[in-house]
Amino acid sequence: MPQPPAAPTADTDAQPAPATPDGLPTPRRYWSVAAIWLGMTMSVLDGAIANVALPTIAGELDASAASSIWIVNAYQLAITVTLLPLAALGDRLGYRRVYVAGLAVFTLGSLGCALSHTLAELTAARVLQGLGAGGIMSISSALVRFTYPKRLLGRGIGLNALVISVSAAIGPTVAAAILARASWEWLFAINVPIGVLAIAMASRALPVTEGSPRRFDWVSALLNALTFGFLITGAESVAREGLAAGLWKLGVGAAAGVVLVRRELSREAPLVPFDLLRIPIFGLSIATSIVSFAAQMMAFVGLPFYFQTVLGKSAVATGLLMTPWPVAVGVAAPIAGRLADRYRAGALGGAGLAVLAVGLFALSLVRPGASDLDIAWRMALCGLGFGFFQSPNNRAMLTSAPMHRSGAAGGALATARLLGQTVGAVTTAVFFHMGGAHAATTALATASVLALLAALVSLSRLKLAPRPRPEPLDRGADVAA
Repeated sequence: MPQPPAAPTADTDAQPAPATPDGLPTPRRYWSVAAIWLGMTMSVLDGAIANVALPTIAGELDASAASSIWIVNAYQLAITVTLLPLAALGDRLGYRRVYVAGLAVFTLGSLGCALSHTLAELTAARVLQGLGAGGIMSISSALVRFTYPKRLLGRGIGLNALVISVSAAIGPTVAAAILARASWEWLFAINVPIGVLAIAMASRALPVTEGSPRRFDWVSALLNALTFGFLITGAESVAREGLAAGLWKLGVGAAAGVVLVRRELSREAPLVPFDLLRIPIFGLSIATSIVSFAAQMMAFVGLPFYFQTVLGKSAVATGLLMTPWPVAVGVAAPIAGRLADRYRAGALGGAGLAVLAVGLFALSLVRPGASDLDIAWRMALCGLGFGFFQSPNNRAMLTSAPMHRSGAAGGALATARLLGQTVGAVTTAVFFHMGGAHAATTALATASVLALLAALVSLSRLKLAPRPRPEPLDRGADVAA
């Protein structure tokens, strides 16, 4: 196994990578990728395992079900409000510095979670974890761009999607396995040694990038936090309790958003990347991402209820029936990533989203008495379609942005994903709040329409983007991918 590269000297750190590097050499590329994957795995797993362990944690901390939800919400909100600011900070300070700091904060937050004795302590530690995860998620795509040579970038993005998909799929299993043999504190304590290892690898192997001399805009960062924080919590309040409960939050978020937009529009490198959104390919790719993730989350939220309350499946059977989707994403994403290095993202993404739309519509037609196999192939079809869309779309977003704005592009990519998922979850909650026996199937049919709409948006990029021109393959270097 290749040894890690020697630690950079002070002289090396003083000489940042060129503005347009063509990836890292091997074996350093291996170690850089491993550090990125470790960070992403931890941050995604900790979003999934807390959901599974929530009843156990609430019981041991003597917390109500309603208040214990903040164990999950605190983590997600901290990530959401920090993605764009930390991406901007990466553009200014260099991506490696922000990523390593994110790993350190996440590891410290994990230790705090493991040592918590009250709900308030655990919630505060989860906020700290979320801040660290924000640093990891906002910068990872930019680091992938600087780690892989351009001709292998789609493949690298596809492998990244595979890691995220597998992490999300195994999250419930990992949580169940740990809880079967240890207390809930070990769900978080296990991150500490892994985090220390990831920090050591990242500090030595990640690419060094040149920062920007621009000042960090703290006012815009605060306005961004107010905008996303209040809009998301307001939307969730409306979905759960009705319009009156969340209206004031939506109002505060909207007002902060108006001030933020007015402040950012005239800036050369704004925290909210309006400069990138003016690039047609980037703007259309962001729009496609938001709509497609909304469709995905509508299915993810609605299907468990439908399987258990309408089809009469057990909780265990429901978990198994949900598995073909992320597994199929893991299969399709690396393949689509390789193809994205040679073919246009508009066509690949449009085809994938069309398959997703068919799969979602097929799921909406499932009725009581359907066999598990009849459900499983529909779930797998959705996963194949979504995986075939995700890697080419992410590659299109990253490569359409200038290299010095890679952090902003990666932050926008992650924000689009979370924004789409939030919209999908809230929309499905509204359907259930309105009641009716067909709420879940209505959500699935609506998700199918959204996926079809996203496919049309994806195809509209064909007239804007030229076909990628692959360079001659270097077989020796390809092994590193």
